[in-house]
Amino acid sequence: MKQFYNTLFINNRFFYNLGFIALLFIVGFFIPVLFVISKALLLVLVILTLADIIILYNTQSAITLKRLLPKRLSNGDANKITLDIQNLYQFPAHITIIEELPYQFQKRDFNFQCIVKTRSNKELKYTLTPTERGVYLFGNVNVYASSPLHLATKKYILGEEKKIKCYPSFLRLREFDFKAFTSETVAYGTKKIRRIGHSLEFEQIKEYVSGDDIRTLNWKATAKRNQLMVNQYVEEKAQPVYAIIDKGRAMQLHFNNISLLDYAINATLAISNIILRKQDKAGMLTFSKTLEDWVVAESRNSQMTLISEALHNISTDFSESDFSTLYAVIKRKITHRSLLVLFTNFETIDGLNRQLPYLRALAKNHLVLIVFFKNTQLETLIANHKNTIEGVYDSIIAEKFMYEKKKIVKELKKYGIQSVLTSPENLTGDTITKYLELKSRGLF
Repeated sequence: MKQFYNTLFINNRFFYNLGFIALLFIVGFFIPVLFVISKALLLVLVILTLADIIILYNTQSAITLKRLLPKRLSNGDANKITLDIQNLYQFPAHITIIEELPYQFQKRDFNFQCIVKTRSNKELKYTLTPTERGVYLFGNVNVYASSPLHLATKKYILGEEKKIKCYPSFLRLREFDFKAFTSETVAYGTKKIRRIGHSLEFEQIKEYVSGDDIRTLNWKATAKRNQLMVNQYVEEKAQPVYAIIDKGRAMQLHFNNISLLDYAINATLAISNIILRKQDKAGMLTFSKTLEDWVVAESRNSQMTLISEALHNISTDFSESDFSTLYAVIKRKITHRSLLVLFTNFETIDGLNRQLPYLRALAKNHLVLIVFFKNTQLETLIANHKNTIEGVYDSIIAEKFMYEKKKIVKELKKYGIQSVLTSPENLTGDTITKYLELKSRGLF
């Protein structure tokens, strides 16, 4: 009986009709005919309401629901979720669904309304875009079913509570895969070609054709064959590439509700995938006061899983990043020349100068690529400044900070350090493009 009372709700239509009948009763004191009609209508309303309740509760488990959740959520991406509803009533059911979403989304009124035909199924699809990594708890699905009379509603508590981990953005990996297919194809019947470069990895000696680089002429083979022969090279493979993530307080700035740290984490996962597809070795590490989450650069099949698990648990301690420790540990542990992709953020030239000695020291033994961020909010401030003294001051200060960013790029270039200055939204694509450029130039 308690369950019956907890699941039964009387609809607004019942109260609207009851209010109308009450009004007729009042008027019926002056017009006796309306008083008789009012009593008849009240009897009809009570009978219809009881009938509505009976048909709603006559069938046990008349509404069933399956919630299809992904095995894991992709941070910053639209994750698809499907609700499959089945109606076993003998009438079309008017359904209202209230989802108990994880608290991270801060949505307490997330609901759907639909009509499910007699003994049929209906699919409802929606997307969720998480903005932080962690564990997301999905609660029950509350389903409210009504008959066409709309006088009463029965509540069903369906779906099971389920915890799902949110990982760095893995749904967008395929968007960047095309960049890794410069030397291989998957289309049936397409000729596989080799990318010819000028690295130290020799492939073969072949006949000279128009367009070949004359600097690769092999004079001994030419004299022997009595025709021009050239050496052919391919891109050097299995080069170690480390993605280094600064998780200090400078990476806590947010754009579009996502922190710079999460943008860097998403970019690390994507570029690691491309690195492995290019047959190089992918590794990663993070640092602030100390170095953590170290994944040694390898090209094994399980490498993406190791990197993904390491990225999942990264968080900041809001401390000032120690670049001296970064240099000391890398010098001791990474002995082979590698590409170091450092995701960090410098707002001023003074901030760079404090860390520049350590970056120059790293650049002596490795190819260092500094990836830092444009402040897109400054661009908006400059574009939308008002014609007031305060607006002019804000615009001038914003332009000064933007100039500082460009000055940082020139300063790094002066010491042979590669850099990428990009907006948070374009971080992944620009970083991958720069990696492919450095690889094609044979710089590491």
